[in-house]
Amino acid sequence: MIGWLKRAGKGVSVDLRHDIHEELVVLRQRAPEITGALTCTIDGMLVTTDLAADTEQTAALTSALLSLSRKMTDLARIGRLEETLISGTQGHTACYAAGPTIVLTVLAGQGANLGLLRIEGRRAANKIAAIVERG
Repeated sequence: MIGWLKRAGKGVSVDLRHDIHEELVVLRQRAPEITGALTCTIDGMLVTTDLAADTEQTAALTSALLSLSRKMTDLARIGRLEETLISGTQGHTACYAAGPTIVLTVLAGQGANLGLLRIEGRRAANKIAAIVERG
């Protein structure tokens, strides 16, 4: 069995996980600065990933970050959440709501083109949302 399927959480069909994973492959081709990607449900269950380590913990934190970001967006009255971007000294992490039930997390290294990361992250999140909706 393919590695990303071995680590995938329950509740999402294998076919759906495969289609979502294929979108992650396309995302990495469009933005080669991306060093890893993960999708999970809004309650933190891993769907698919190409991260080598800490996948369950990353999925859980992604879920919590989405919840906090949505609350902050509402409190600040700045519209619908588009992304949460965290920048550190050695890279970036961006999280995107991919429809009402899935979250996309994208990792990029230091010096990554953040404009490209944001554009491609949003595009991938929209495509993943469409995959889930039709699935």
